[in-house]
Amino acid sequence: MSKHSKPTTPSSTSTPTSEHAPSISLDSLSKTKSAIESLSSILSSFPSNLSFSISSSNPNPALSLLHDPQVASQVSSLLHEPNSGVGDNNLCHWLYDTFQSSNPNLQLIVLRFLPNIVGIYLSHVALRKPLADFEAVLLALYAHETTSCAGQPITMNIPNLSLPSVYHEAKAPINNNSIELNLAIISPSLEPHGIVRSTRRARIVGVALELYHNMIYHMPVGSKIDFCDFCVVWAGQDNNDDRDLKKESESNGHKEGRIPLPWELLQPVLRILGHYLMGNTKNKELFDAAWAACNSLYARSMHDINPKALLATGSLLKLGKKAMEPSEDLDPTEI
Repeated sequence: MSKHSKPTTPSSTSTPTSEHAPSISLDSLSKTKSAIESLSSILSSFPSNLSFSISSSNPNPALSLLHDPQVASQVSSLLHEPNSGVGDNNLCHWLYDTFQSSNPNLQLIVLRFLPNIVGIYLSHVALRKPLADFEAVLLALYAHETTSCAGQPITMNIPNLSLPSVYHEAKAPINNNSIELNLAIISPSLEPHGIVRSTRRARIVGVALELYHNMIYHMPVGSKIDFCDFCVVWAGQDNNDDRDLKKESESNGHKEGRIPLPWELLQPVLRILGHYLMGNTKNKELFDAAWAACNSLYARSMHDINPKALLATGSLLKLGKKAMEPSEDLDPTEI
């Protein structure tokens, strides 16, 4: 989406080894030390291997924290507590302060839990509960993207079908004015927002998900599966018999019913699911979760009679089906 600071070590499916981890600055170590100490005081138990000291076994504790399953489980449980995000929540304050540290590796840790934050926030906002802490984290991510984009929209060049291709002779003179139509706006320019209004909620959350998509290569599989699970809940549609999923309350808080899915929110959701379907076919659990999410969103699009969403979700399902049954004789250029 925009040019961001790159983390020191990319990883998406497993905990990286220290053998290939580059050295980190003293300032980064100081911020990591402070963040880990603060988080350890919030969690009931903290892994002893996540030491902030430099050692041959753990030269990058922030990266280890990102992939630690014990920490992920505890943070997820705390986020799902009934009063989480309502106000004066220590964990939400930690997430906010950690992202504001401007340390790329620490920011990845906050993004790792974005599916949980967005999922719980959107599922509970219909209850008209004050969720100031969740909104503060989302606004921090939105402000980060607003600054990175410098007020400019995200655009890309697309082929202009009004122009002849390089494989055909031009039978008529080319109209230079038509070349201007090649620029497509992927994401409109961002306006600063200090509070989350209901009319801008989908846009703010969508921008946060776009940031998550930009860093998706670094996210652990557990975070990606959490996102897929919430997509099924948001869709609120059973693809098997086209029945609305009833509102239900589970111990993990995942089932809260459907939510509105405007294009501002659905577009980044489908981008993320497309990455899971096309880029992670070797991980069956993640692929199956993404496939189930796409099916639910497709059923929701059918229920809502939403042509744009139907086209997008239907295309994802077709691409996912091709990924499940690869053919050596398939020619992607053949019509």
